Amino acid sequence: MLHSSDKGSVFLHQKALAILKEIEKVIIGKDEVIGKVLMAILAQGHILLEDTPGVGKTTLAMAFAKAMDLDYKRIQFTPEVMPADVVGFSVYNKVIGKLEYQQGAALCNLLLVDEINRASSKTQSALLEVMEEGSITLDGVTRQVPNPYTVIATQNPVGSAGTQLLPESQMDRFMIRLSMGYPGLEDEVKILKKKQGRELGNLVKQMVNAQEIIQMQQQTESVHLDEDIYIYIARLAAATRENPLIRLGVSPRGSLALVRMSQAAAWLSGRDYVVPSDVQFVLFDVFEHRLVLNAQARINNTTAHGLLRDILKAVPPPELARKRSGI
Repeated sequence: MLHSSDKGSVFLHQKALAILKEIEKVIIGKDEVIGKVLMAILAQGHILLEDTPGVGKTTLAMAFAKAMDLDYKRIQFTPEVMPADVVGFSVYNKVIGKLEYQQGAALCNLLLVDEINRASSKTQSALLEVMEEGSITLDGVTRQVPNPYTVIATQNPVGSAGTQLLPESQMDRFMIRLSMGYPGLEDEVKILKKKQGRELGNLVKQMVNAQEIIQMQQQTESVHLDEDIYIYIARLAAATRENPLIRLGVSPRGSLALVRMSQAAAWLSGRDYVVPSDVQFVLFDVFEHRLVLNAQARINNTTAHGLLRDILKAVPPPELARKRSGI
């Protein structure tokens, strides 16, 4: 457990739980999705929301920005959007006699990219550096994005009108992929009564500031993993590379994402150490979008989710021998 003697850790953990409560005011019946978005932010990762239009993806991003008091920008991707709209551009100022940088949408704390798979490949690739390095290079000058920094991108299901597949390199930049899904009957009735789109500004209150988010991220990064947990994660990743139905398995970047998400899951649960159930809880969200199946798998109607389920059963979790005081 988080040590009660460390009042700062307990205080920040309580604030993180308060963020979840605020988001749940406007996103009804999707507590697990909300929790995993917060985990990805704590793990300093980016989130891909893949779902049909109108299920609350944009509202979710806006609610997080308000609850965390983050500088928030939104860009709607269409075939006409250019890379300069994302990263900015330089304009010659004849008064001072030199080029001046004009900011793009990417320079903020929380960037919402709506319908990322409707833009051209050239525009999509403009996000690669900013997502991986946290910087923008233009005309030989590198500019750092603000800290903390998170990209939340939405995409319609592949096959929807006007969409195209994201390249594997782009998919690998997203720490997790989530799907909100349609609400249940009772939850939809609550949504209709709340009229949440009009009341977001009043319903969601600021719970933390940017500095406190950074402190939460630092605490998440310090969550302990036993050697057996590292080996467990490595074996899960290796199993995806060795499966005969998977053409492209999980990269080391994906393994590291699973480590960070497991740490975030543990911290949000009130622990300063990772257990196998933390890894299992986030495995599908971290690994599934990184897998590329071969032709035989498609012929057999095999899914990445099903293959990961089999891998999870085949790779035994460790029996943690290490005992900590209070466990």
